[in-house]
Amino acid sequence: MFSIIRPFLFNLDPETAHDLAIKSLKFNPLPNKMFEVEDEQILNIKLLGKNFPNPIGLAAGFDKSAEAYNSLLKLGFGFVEVGTVTPLKQYGNPKPRVFRLEDDKALINRLGFNNDGMEKIKSRIISHKKKGILGINIGPNKETKDQKNDFCLGLKFFFDIADYITVNISSPNTDGLRDFHDQEKLVDLIEALNKIKKDNKTDIPLLLKISPDINNSHIPEISEAAIKNNISAIILTNTTNGNRDNLISKLRREEGGLSGDPLNQISTSMIKKFYKELNNKIPIIGVGGVNSGKSAYEKILAGASLLQLYTGFIYRGPSTAKDIKKELIQILKSEGISNIKDVIGKNS
Repeated sequence: MFSIIRPFLFNLDPETAHDLAIKSLKFNPLPNKMFEVEDEQILNIKLLGKNFPNPIGLAAGFDKSAEAYNSLLKLGFGFVEVGTVTPLKQYGNPKPRVFRLEDDKALINRLGFNNDGMEKIKSRIISHKKKGILGINIGPNKETKDQKNDFCLGLKFFFDIADYITVNISSPNTDGLRDFHDQEKLVDLIEALNKIKKDNKTDIPLLLKISPDINNSHIPEISEAAIKNNISAIILTNTTNGNRDNLISKLRREEGGLSGDPLNQISTSMIKKFYKELNNKIPIIGVGGVNSGKSAYEKILAGASLLQLYTGFIYRGPSTAKDIKKELIQILKSEGISNIKDVIGKNS
């Protein structure tokens, strides 16, 4: 069905098509059974104190304001991450701000954390009880005078309803945000968040989402800060500001974060480097160019325990999670592997 309507959707402005997809998902028209696969138990994995039915998650950025997460879970995703959510509602950057690079199987976005704000989003999540594992990605408002305080507000607001909280220090579209990759600034932020956890007697898992554009020298520093300060997992990676030279689309020079196929090898390489530094003390969630069972398997071999995708979902449509799971199960069976956890990090 998606192959029939895709040309129509891809004739629309990308953001218009996205809004239409969210509206359609709200109606929840498709039955769960359409997205079930045989032998999915091979993909079961326990992490963050949760039993994930499979490691294929939907990354933050698709369901920014938590409008359709239950419908997305029905499409076969093992978990969904909503956001990025900021304390106050914000429009984001001026349009146009999303660009399809079809020849490169990529997207460029400079959305700028457009979302409905934490109050409205929290009430929405409470009224639409989650039917699976739900992560909430938090970040600061563009006009805030204190980015650290905005992260603290997000944690205070959502710790009681999320399965995990992602601290997004890696978007290229918010000024000053990536400064938190500096070890001193990062430790200061994590300590403030851990104090909130302690004060509220919560053990909500805190995840860090990292930029692919950091220097290699930052990898041991970030790893050390994460290990010493009880970060539960690291998400590798967000979109990149670079890697434009080999692209063929006319839109390749648009400002913003690049995602999709061109990010695949960059993020996989970073997963390998972090996996060695983390030494099995903190799990990794791999993101960037996951669009098939093969690309998913490569990231797991590199050291990812869970995966997320976004651009692959835009290009492959509603059956993306189901198709990747089927392809991944076939690969595992052909290798004689009984559970996905047995191959994590085997190539690192």
